[in-house]
Amino acid sequence: MSFFKKIILALSLIVISFVAYTLISTGYFRTIEPHFNGEILKKIPLVGAEDITVSHIDGFALISSTDRKIYPPTKEEHGGLYSMDLTSGNFNLTHLTSSFSKSFAPHGISILKKDSTYIVMAVNHTPKGHSIEVFTKNKEQLIFEKSLIDSTMISPNDIVLVDENRFYFTNDHGYNEGFGKFMEEYGGLSVANVIYFDGKNYREVANGIAYANGINHDPKRQLLYVASPRGFLIKVYSIKQNGDLEFIEDIPCGTGVDNIEIDPQGNLWVGAHPNLLRFKAYAQGKKETSPSEILKISYREKNDYSVEKIYVEDGSTMSGSTVATPYEDLIITGNVMDKDFLILKPKK
Repeated sequence: MSFFKKIILALSLIVISFVAYTLISTGYFRTIEPHFNGEILKKIPLVGAEDITVSHIDGFALISSTDRKIYPPTKEEHGGLYSMDLTSGNFNLTHLTSSFSKSFAPHGISILKKDSTYIVMAVNHTPKGHSIEVFTKNKEQLIFEKSLIDSTMISPNDIVLVDENRFYFTNDHGYNEGFGKFMEEYGGLSVANVIYFDGKNYREVANGIAYANGINHDPKRQLLYVASPRGFLIKVYSIKQNGDLEFIEDIPCGTGVDNIEIDPQGNLWVGAHPNLLRFKAYAQGKKETSPSEILKISYREKNDYSVEKIYVEDGSTMSGSTVATPYEDLIITGNVMDKDFLILKPKK
């Protein structure tokens, strides 16, 4: 065999191996077996409810919404933050940012109660760049406080408040374009990170993550959870006194985990994408649907956890599930581009 043919053969084997790895590692061959022991209680008409978090104390949900024609957004959008009452059973929505004049495509959100008000933070994407918008919420009034912008906001995805001055956020990419971004999405290149703001400065506290996505904080156990959908993992860290993170372990989930919510018992609830390539095509407007999955993860300590599939379907009812959060006997779910989101009621 000539040298030229050997080179062609070697390159062909590399390409075939890369394609096979990408297909397998993104769930392309996974068979979707529908599963949910319960009913859809209600569909709430609100487009692109990508992130939802609940106040169990005051009985409301805060929802991040924007009409994404394509995801990530490439044009200026005017989405909003909405409050949904969970105590009356009517699930009424209140648009909290109707007077917010800035370009607003809210992504990940976080809330923290301080006295009788809430601090609210939302990741925002605009054609001019990324920012974190800071509000205070008093009953049904949301007051804009300030915008935070920093060079560490490479591709911010989700955020979690630790207290009124400190927070963590994820960058889901290390590269915003070019071959680096391609290798992150298709080759699983692990260069995404977690940034910590200590009230004065921003610094990287975790890196080497394949697409760092959802993030949440367990204040009782001082644990931080980070979703790595490209790795099909939830990464677990302990939080040191100075805000640094110490890696504990990975929780294999077998699906493209997205946002993370934590219930009062400390269980993790995760919206997920079983087939990442299908989700990518859906988000680009090339496919009409994308499978959805909801997980409940009971994490007790290192090497002691369980992963339970609560809801699985092919996308015909809900496409591209991104978040799930329980409230009493209900599960409130969100998605990236549907015209409504679902409230589920599991059977007891």
